[in-house]
Amino acid sequence: MIKAIALDDERPALDVIEAFCSRLEPISSLKTFTRTGEARLYMESNPVELVFLDINMPKESGLEFAKTVDRQTAVIFTTAYSEFAVESYEVQAVDYLLKPFTFQRFSTAVQRAQQHLQAMRQIAGNTADGEPVHVFFRVDYGLVKVALNDILFIEGLDNYLKIHLQNARPMVVRMTMKAILDKLPQTNFLRVHRSFIVALDKIVNVRSKMINIGNEEIPVGNSYENDFTTRFLK
Repeated sequence: MIKAIALDDERPALDVIEAFCSRLEPISSLKTFTRTGEARLYMESNPVELVFLDINMPKESGLEFAKTVDRQTAVIFTTAYSEFAVESYEVQAVDYLLKPFTFQRFSTAVQRAQQHLQAMRQIAGNTADGEPVHVFFRVDYGLVKVALNDILFIEGLDNYLKIHLQNARPMVVRMTMKAILDKLPQTNFLRVHRSFIVALDKIVNVRSKMINIGNEEIPVGNSYENDFTTRFLK
């Protein structure tokens, strides 16, 4: 299932995309935006796998916006201008839809995006059991690749997260706890407090509901205690 967003400065165009997406099973959810700034803020805190993107957007063109999108996210341009097709391939868009497009043509584009996403998952670094070994974080509109094995724990700070790493300075990203949990393999990462996620294999010891990782002490919240005890002691 694909989580998608659509950007277009014209509401009728977004209505068409919404109607078409509602007829396609691969699209599990769709959020729409008329400004790139609003879409970017949403993407910083929510996982997005597919972007339907108009090129002629106010303030920032769709082509410029596409350059800031995670390379693992599929982009489909939806535009009335054919002259930007070549540039769309330079930002590795999976398809280029000329308005007005039919449902059949739209469906074909989504199928291409689905194939692209499957290929990206396959070529991403994997362990022998099929779990990812790296994760990408958006920092200052760029992407930073982090090895999962380097993550000690994650600390929630209002609308930001502080990712504590082995042998490196902590990294601060604009993201929610829920969004980062969607990125992390559940086999080794567990939320133990409203403000903390820990890597289970980095725990040194646990005493009086306090987890020790390196030189840091992390509290176990009351509502997370049973889950932590079950997972850590199994």
